[in-house]
Amino acid sequence: ASIDAGYNRALLTIVDSHVTTLITAGALFLFGSGPIKGFAVSLFWGVTISLYTAVVITKTIFDIRKGYKSLSI
Repeated sequence: ASIDAGYNRALLTIVDSHVTTLITAGALFLFGSGPIKGFAVSLFWGVTISLYTAVVITKTIFDIRKGYKSLSI
């Protein structure tokens, strides 16, 4: 329960920071030239993959791990 609460509280911050960086990447691509556009494309894909990992993959891993009970020895 505490993991779900923490994840739900952090989700908005995670998405907000990634979307802000994606907007910056768009501005760099729009106003930049040459290598700056290349950096903007790399930044866009890096942040997109990072957002997917943070939202989908991490949540899935925690949900799977939640099903396992640790043995008290």
